[in-house]
Amino acid sequence: MDIQKFLKNAMREGKSALTEKESKELLHEYGVPVIRETVAQNAGEAVRHAEEIGFPVVLKGLGSTLLHKTEQGLVHLNIADADAVKIAVSSIEKRAADKLEGILVQPRVQGNREFVAGLFQDPQFGPVIMFGIGGILTEALSDVSFRLAPLTEKDANEMLGEIRAQKLLGKFRGEESVDRDKLIRALMGLSEIGIDFPEITEVDINPLMAAEDGSVCAADALVILGKKDKKTKFKPRVDPRRIGSLFYPESIAFVGASAQVGKWGNMLMANTISNGYKGKIFLVNPKGGMIAGRKVYRSVAEIPDNVDLGVVTVPASKVMDLIPEFRDKKIRNMLLITSGFGETGKTGKQNEEKLATLAEESGILVLGPNTMGITNPHIDLCCISSSVSPRPGSTAIVAQSGNMGVQLLAFAEAQGIGIRAFSGSGNEAMITIEDYMDGFEADELTRTVMLYIESVKNGRRFFEGACRVGKKKPIVLLKGGQSRAGNRAASSHTGALTSDTKVFNAVCRQAGIVKVEHTMDLLDLAAVFSSLPLPKGNRTAIMTLGGGWGVITADLCSKYNLEVPGLSDDLIKKIDKGRKIFVQKMADSIIRADPAASSEFLEDVVRQMASYEEYYSEQLARLMEKYQKPILGVSLLTGAEDRTVYTIEKSIYKSVFFPSPERAVKALSRMVEYVHFLNR
Repeated sequence: MDIQKFLKNAMREGKSALTEKESKELLHEYGVPVIRETVAQNAGEAVRHAEEIGFPVVLKGLGSTLLHKTEQGLVHLNIADADAVKIAVSSIEKRAADKLEGILVQPRVQGNREFVAGLFQDPQFGPVIMFGIGGILTEALSDVSFRLAPLTEKDANEMLGEIRAQKLLGKFRGEESVDRDKLIRALMGLSEIGIDFPEITEVDINPLMAAEDGSVCAADALVILGKKDKKTKFKPRVDPRRIGSLFYPESIAFVGASAQVGKWGNMLMANTISNGYKGKIFLVNPKGGMIAGRKVYRSVAEIPDNVDLGVVTVPASKVMDLIPEFRDKKIRNMLLITSGFGETGKTGKQNEEKLATLAEESGILVLGPNTMGITNPHIDLCCISSSVSPRPGSTAIVAQSGNMGVQLLAFAEAQGIGIRAFSGSGNEAMITIEDYMDGFEADELTRTVMLYIESVKNGRRFFEGACRVGKKKPIVLLKGGQSRAGNRAASSHTGALTSDTKVFNAVCRQAGIVKVEHTMDLLDLAAVFSSLPLPKGNRTAIMTLGGGWGVITADLCSKYNLEVPGLSDDLIKKIDKGRKIFVQKMADSIIRADPAASSEFLEDVVRQMASYEEYYSEQLARLMEKYQKPILGVSLLTGAEDRTVYTIEKSIYKSVFFPSPERAVKALSRMVEYVHFLNR
């Protein structure tokens, strides 16, 4: 069967779909098991075919425009004899009328389990494969799993393992276990079809029947055709080295600098200066004069020195005029804080595209517009709206909501999490999340990637980049716009649409992205991934002073698929000797109860305990270095100065303490999930 020629002819004839028979013939060519069937043109032929197959049989109306046969009364099940065949054919002929191209005669499959498998072309991610529970309850139950094509056999096997109705795949009500190899072959066949024929926009196999002996076959199938979409014009790739240069400027010009406190032109300048940036700083405002004791130039052309980065806060209507000025001054990087572009609607989007085109033609790289700035603690650069100074580290943050990103930076500073760099990506007129992904892969200082995103510009490129990065360093991602309300908010915020949530979740699983649901999960995982060795498996030991906390933690481990093995009696005896005293709390209690107590004595006790805690944290780091296993602490009674991450001198690892066992167990389970991806 020359499928390419067949499809070309079908589309030339104006067909939008193949008949069920044609659909199954195509699937059979790709190794999908299909039911044995024949086509009859009248009642007499149908009777003969039915007798050859053996009663009972199934009769269906056949036609390329008969897409919903069950709803149209064109499917007749359990036909037991010749007379019943004739009655069924008569009914089908009346209902289908001139749309009828034949009568499909099939054997009845004995089995109680129905699955669904399919393919569709996602506008962002390309061909997507689906598997789940089939039959009439497919939409009601929505027990399905997705992966992007091309699939590996491991991908297909994981899809089978993700449906909730796992029991249906094993022995069930006297029926044998389903032939998983055949199911995997069916999914692999769909994957190959999706790659080979982009003009096939949808394939629906429902039901994919499991017989009593566990064999499977496509009892019904539909192939939908569509015109090949014109290639979407994606934004050109940005060289990671160019993005890197934007975060390492030796001189910055603030275009739109202001003396008015609270204005962007003042906040960014003030925060950059106050956080110790050591490069040259130039202020630009048409009014000239002095701001913060510094000379203000009326234009970038007046600046007597080279400028690596221009930070722009002028109104949107004046931004376009800056492009030729930047070009003539040889300023190659623009951090465009100004809003009023793509996030405002159609006109703003058009202006944004014009700006990006002109900037590209002029050799200028624009980060933004509508961004809240960038941070690089490794050079004391803090060009954002808030005076936040996280310590230098290895966690890179990109947020499509700049405000959320700045808050994450503040949390990271408070919790002691070191930051590689931060970018509020804004509307991504030129530098997209996909470009940042390429940068993460190349940057040796980045060990952990933290993302808050609401949309992607090029879904397939995002997926492929994440697959590459995820094999080298963990990507922790929080997705906004997953509900209908959130989706609307994301669209108005970033001027972009999000893909279907289930498809995006599948992309994350397939690429090894650790997807979280809450903002604090981002920080918790940034802490453990950047501070601890990866676990080697899911076996977990729990050490606690109180039995109740141990029980609760063990329950949490079970909930998050962490195994808690039993310990030997000798080991338990050794552990029981360990203890921790909450000395500061005890000292405060003694003072309140006995004002005559020696303050010197109590201070000495607190001092010694602080020394012990430092020693304890250091020993945890040494143990992790020796055994290459993560140790997560829980400090149930925390003070104002307590944080999550504690740096240990001369150690590649850090001590990590959470305020609750829930957060510790959850973080460990996601580390195990990432290791499972690496081990695939």
